Formats: sequence, C-alpha cells, structure tokens
Amino acid sequence: MKIHTAKFVISNTDLSKCPADNLPEYAFIGRSNVGKSSLINMLTGNKSLAKTSGRPGKTQLINHFVINDNWFLVDLPGYGYAKVSKNLRKTFQSFIQDYFLQRQQLVCTFVLVDSRHEPQKIDLEFMEFLGKNGIPFCIVFTKTDKLGKNVIQKNINNYSKIMLKTWEEMPTSFITSAIDKKGQKEVLDFIDNVNKDFL
Repeated sequence: MKIHTAKFVISNTDLSKCPADNLPEYAFIGRSNVGKSSLINMLTGNKSLAKTSGRPGKTQLINHFVINDNWFLVDLPGYGYAKVSKNLRKTFQSFIQDYFLQRQQLVCTFVLVDSRHEPQKIDLEFMEFLGKNGIPFCIVFTKTDKLGKNVIQKNINNYSKIMLKTWEEMPTSFITSAIDKKGQKEVLDFIDNVNKDFL
C-alpha cells in the first residue's frame, strides 16, 4: 500500500465524538516513550503527523487520522508512566477502555513494544486484556535499529516463551524502526490486506 493522503480529523476523550464514518480503524498503542509517534510518522511518510516528544505521555487524547480517505489510523495515549496526575491517568484508562470495548469500527490494534527490553508485565497484561475481550491485535517491536539481529530475535523469543504459556499461538508481529523505515511495507501491506476483507 502507498499512502497518498494522511489527514488529521479529530482529537477527543469522548467516544461519542469519534468519527461516525464506517471506515476500518487501526489503533496504535504502547507504553509511554515506546516510539509510537515516530512509528506513525514513518508509516505515513509524514514527519509531523503525530507529535513526537522526548517527554513520555505526550499523547493524551484519542487522535483520528484518515488515510487515503478509506481507513483511520488512531493514535492512543500510552499506558504506564506518564508525567500526569493520578486522576488524569484514571481518566486515560477509562476512555481507552471504552474505546476498545465499544468502538465497532476497530479492526486491529497494533501494540508497540520496545525491542530493547525484556518482556514487560504491563505490556503482557494489556495484551491479555485485548485477548480476553476478543480484540484482534498485532505486536510491533520498535527501535530495532539499536540492536543486532541476534539480540532482536532473542528478545522476541523471550516474548514467545512467556506468552505461549497462556496463549494458543503468537499474534502476528512486526520488526520495525522509525530510523531506517524497517517494517513500513510489512505493516502497510498487512493493513491493506485486512482492508480488502473489510471494504
């Protein structure tokens, strides 16, 4: 898939204000500072589409972008550490949970995981939440330009070992880097194939 247009539509915390268009949606979420905004900008070929920041927790709203006028990319707040108040964190959890449990247009969630680290409890728990609620998802391993191939594979294998204790099979996964555009074609082709079944 080639991305010809990527346009911002709306930011909000109210599910009822999300776009009413019956277009397939792909949500991007991960721990704060996982490289989500950089990945979104790399995928769309637009360096300023999603706001990047060295400060974790920059994204605090549900952000809808319409891509090629036929699907939505949804940038969600990161879970885990964010330099915000406890009350605001609870609000995050509430509207994020509502989005996942009620948004019928959502066809797949991309859970971003920092490839440099051992499996993190918060990532595993979030994927368990998606699985228990029957929400399709893929794992996107980010920042792989900072590691050698053997280390990347070792870290991915560690995820498999832990997840396969409770999962029947591993979800689809992608190895990506916003720096060298690794994984761009694979993620976009995956979305393109899902769209063909949806549209």
